Amino acid sequence: MGAASHARRSCLAGLLAGGGLCLWPELARAGAQVEEPLADSVRSLLSMAVANQAPPEPAFSDTQERLAYLRWLGAMSQRLKSRKPHWQTRKEFLQTVWYESRRAALDTSLVLGLIQVESNFRKFAVSRAGARGYMQVMPFWTRVIGDGDNSRLFHMQTNLRFGCVILKHYLERERGDLFMALGRYNGSRGKSRYPKAVLAARKKWLFTGR
Repeated sequence: MGAASHARRSCLAGLLAGGGLCLWPELARAGAQVEEPLADSVRSLLSMAVANQAPPEPAFSDTQERLAYLRWLGAMSQRLKSRKPHWQTRKEFLQTVWYESRRAALDTSLVLGLIQVESNFRKFAVSRAGARGYMQVMPFWTRVIGDGDNSRLFHMQTNLRFGCVILKHYLERERGDLFMALGRYNGSRGKSRYPKAVLAARKKWLFTGR
């Protein structure tokens, strides 16, 4: 076993033990979004969409809606337990995914499937192209529509918000064509491997409410 592999294993063990940001983030196999020119109006809208505000506790219009959310949270928590063994960590992650996906008008199971393919639910994952975090956001996005601090892409909510806003943007660019939008997100527009992988992973996170 090489020194690099040993270092990555030690780093991951430290993270699982509750350590801070690793100096040798575990590499992800994901691709990378391609930086494209944005109209000023689009840039402005995206910048407003990623403005970082703490998500509120889930608010529900009635008891049935609240119970539906709690059933979803319980089911997803069991499915995620092998990757995130600590309940509070799972709860905070799932609550934030639920909030940010709905805020961007995205299907939550799609976002979870994308996270599985992009980073396998690793907060500090880094791809060879430099994409960061759960949703493998490229650092250039913080310059284009954020405050320029790409280290914040390792912050859970920031990463999920950027990822969801970017995916929604690509869906709008592709006029609702999910296959093409997923390819654009991965930097492999028009190729089938990545969209098929995300859509296959999505099936694990579907919830019928039963």
